[in-house]
Amino acid sequence: MSGRTFGGGTAVLVLEDGRAFRGTTFGAVGQTLGEAVFTTAMTGYQETLTDPSYHRQIVVATAPQIGNTGWNDEDNESVGPDGNAADSKIWVAGYVVRDPSRTTSSWRATGSLQDELERQKVVGIAGIDTRALVRHLRTLGSMRAGIFSGDALAWNGDDLDIDGLLDRVKAQPPMLGANLAREVTTTSGYVVEPEGEARFDVAALDLGIKSNTPRLLAARGIRVHVLPATTTLHDILDLKADGVFLSNGPGDPAAVGDVVHLTKEILGQGLPLFGICFGNQILGRALGLNTYKMKFGHRGLNIPVIDHETGQIAITSQNHGFALEGEAGQEFDTPFGRAKVTHTCANDGVVEGVRLLDGSAFSVQYHPEAAAGPHDAVDLFDRFTRLLEGEKN
Repeated sequence: MSGRTFGGGTAVLVLEDGRAFRGTTFGAVGQTLGEAVFTTAMTGYQETLTDPSYHRQIVVATAPQIGNTGWNDEDNESVGPDGNAADSKIWVAGYVVRDPSRTTSSWRATGSLQDELERQKVVGIAGIDTRALVRHLRTLGSMRAGIFSGDALAWNGDDLDIDGLLDRVKAQPPMLGANLAREVTTTSGYVVEPEGEARFDVAALDLGIKSNTPRLLAARGIRVHVLPATTTLHDILDLKADGVFLSNGPGDPAAVGDVVHLTKEILGQGLPLFGICFGNQILGRALGLNTYKMKFGHRGLNIPVIDHETGQIAITSQNHGFALEGEAGQEFDTPFGRAKVTHTCANDGVVEGVRLLDGSAFSVQYHPEAAAGPHDAVDLFDRFTRLLEGEKN
């Protein structure tokens, strides 16, 4: 055991390798299971918690104090299954913090983080040594975990029964092989109307889309048809869409063969295509690249990416535990023409972008919509708009 406690009931985080961190309850009381991952972001915890890409993950905040700006009605990065912003939800499986703020200090706040976690029944833990936990995950990799408190705790006399809790952790399925897109996608689809006159119609495949993405497309005169992950090429052609967008999302890209097949059909039609995050992995697989599970992934707002075609470096927002195989500048043949690995991470060389050399399709691993920032890469939406206008290169 490690960590400190302050107030509240006992809570414990148990990792798949048997290591346990004892702290206090934060948010709801009970049991939650998921993959333990960490984010290096120092701001934007509300956007993190409501990001569908974090579905079935227990998120560890590396920033020591969390919650000082409370919770508001404007910063959610999810909407309801029919596009209703009022039905937004927290997607993380659990939340791990060191020092939750005891007060809320923001004029935009409508409540506290603690109250919102409790209202949405999100189980968390506070007061543990998150530095030690993150070092452990960086060393051994992301792994299955569970947070337990209240009646979900198991006892052996006066001591916590860690072995009994560990059995519950190990009984959950791993992230490798998980098809989660259908668990987060819209049910029937919805439309986000453009600002001003509609210039183009884009079919946005919802694999876990963040709400700021349709907003940024709409700001460029694009009517966005947000479609379920089960969408077919026939559905897209019926819309007479001018282009297709592949969104971010959770899970293993190797497990969504139907989406990869759809992407191949879209490429075969020559429709302009833009993908981000999970969409980058989907496009890469459609072009013939393989994917793999990373040791601990990229999650944060401060990750440098090199564009090897321009030499520019962008500081980016990222959230992914899988990546494409490949090397910087690598060119390769596909059924749709030559393609290239265009971007890599400056920290570790992970593939961060691919494109068809004819300019008809491109994607990046990071988040150019970037709520809560940074905004270095927001011009990629302009690039997609130019592609819709017919400018391929």
